[in-house]
Amino acid sequence: MSTSNSQLVAKLIQNTIRDEVQALSAYHVPDASGYLKLDAMENPYRLPPELQQSLAQRLTQIDLNRYPVPSYSALKAALSHHYGVPQGYPLVLGNGSDELITLLSVACAKPGAKVLAPVPSFVMYAMSAKLAGLDFVGVPLNTDLSLDTPAMLDAIAAHQPAITYLAYPNNPTGTKFSEDEMETIIRAVGETGIVVVDEAYQPFAQSSFMPRLAEFPNMVVMRTVSKLGLAGVRLGYMAAAPALLEQFEKVRPPYNINVLTEAAVLCVLEHAEVFEQQAADLRGQREHLSSQLAALPGVSVFPSAANFVLTKFENPEGNCGSEQSFADQVFTKLAARKILVKNVGKMHALLKDCLRITVSTAEENAILLNALKEILRGS
Repeated sequence: MSTSNSQLVAKLIQNTIRDEVQALSAYHVPDASGYLKLDAMENPYRLPPELQQSLAQRLTQIDLNRYPVPSYSALKAALSHHYGVPQGYPLVLGNGSDELITLLSVACAKPGAKVLAPVPSFVMYAMSAKLAGLDFVGVPLNTDLSLDTPAMLDAIAAHQPAITYLAYPNNPTGTKFSEDEMETIIRAVGETGIVVVDEAYQPFAQSSFMPRLAEFPNMVVMRTVSKLGLAGVRLGYMAAAPALLEQFEKVRPPYNINVLTEAAVLCVLEHAEVFEQQAADLRGQREHLSSQLAALPGVSVFPSAANFVLTKFENPEGNCGSEQSFADQVFTKLAARKILVKNVGKMHALLKDCLRITVSTAEENAILLNALKEILRGS
């Protein structure tokens, strides 16, 4: 592109793109080709061969020339049946939880409205708020990564947020906040705003606010099928009081769930026991991996109720003069061995020196542990 065209594009951006958008960075996902992928909280198990065959047959029957039926009645009924949505509580579907968060932001973007969440938490809460023109208020967790309930209550009183997010359990920490504290916050928000309980990791937490929707009229429970083992199909769903959910349905784009996703999820939900067993296996692997990591020199592991563990790395030999933190060095050396984890150290001060590691199969966890032992021996 010529210099004059580049200057013209720069002026176009300055004149047309909102300042908040210009200040943001695009969500970056690194290329993981050829890596042992332990950075994105994915289920490591592929579909069993017989289920692959069933799915392939189902997909051949789809009319790709037709739009989806926009009510998605069959898909909503299957999700409600398998995942305990109370009778009389409808669903809104999204292209992953990310789209649902966007819908919530768009629907609640009154002038001066605010979004509140503990931090560190899921980055899309803040990003979606800013994209919709909402102010984001982050309330730091305690040093042990538990909720700072007094600070949350003070922030609710001061800002009266339109949306308060509580990830249950939290990403990227893995913390399952106290149920009593969650209740206190939901009640404190009251009629001034909605509280979104994000249960993306519910299969690994084994507790839920979904059965309590009738108890809290201002609560929205949001989930995804990604962590079950269906990250590639991109499907999220949320439930709330019917009159409230109807408002979010108004801003949902028509046909936002494609026919391939709809058919795939309907097919695999007929074999929901496969995913329940996989989740049980990963819960067991989580406990084993956590104990093995904690036994390594200079390594501490935070309690997790998700399918990942937040792990802190501090050089047992002390600072060796490197400009990189010890956790950064460990991350780089793992990457050199084609093992990809998530370096979260720069996301928030509470995450300093931390790597987030997805729980995988026994074989893949062993590869990670052996690599870490070699790296720490050489440190």
